[in-house]
Amino acid sequence: ARRMSTASSPSDSSASVPTPAPLDELPERRRRQWLRWLVASQVLFVLGVAAAGYATEALGRTIWLRTTPVDPRDLLYGDYVTLRYSISEVPGRLWRGRTTPRRQQAAYVLLEPRQGTYEAVGVFPEKPAAAPNQAILRGSVQDVWRRGLRLRYGLERYYVPEGTGRQLERRQSLRVQVSIAPWGQARITRVENVP
Repeated sequence: ARRMSTASSPSDSSASVPTPAPLDELPERRRRQWLRWLVASQVLFVLGVAAAGYATEALGRTIWLRTTPVDPRDLLYGDYVTLRYSISEVPGRLWRGRTTPRRQQAAYVLLEPRQGTYEAVGVFPEKPAAAPNQAILRGSVQDVWRRGLRLRYGLERYYVPEGTGRQLERRQSLRVQVSIAPWGQARITRVENVP
């Protein structure tokens, strides 16, 4: 009589493929490496954000914008002032795109100096070329109506020391110094009363 082999056949995949160990069974060394990598990546992210802010201020082009303060105070983060810029609402005739602008669309605002501050002279769907005396500020379209556009730049909230937000709100008009980096990032560097 023939003897039957008890060895697994090659077609028995369940016996030949090892199953991965559960996460809690990983060696302690591997878990420590994973934790170190996770902490290091978070630290690098925070340092990168800070470095980008300092680089924007150091390498960026500085311009002044006219603004009006409104609506201070955030209970979670302390005092802030919401700023409404003169370039936050622009006439529709400044739009230079081939098609009608859409909400949330990127918008590049071409600025020129006028009486101590920069004012919008054109709004483009793509980054335009600028003359040496001009600057480009990147924003997004928030609202569109027949005769105008409302734009947002990410510069609308300015945090101030606790208790000083109300003082700034009482001002009728302010000047904001903005630094625009060559790669497009913008940052508020100073706020002062209009001279």
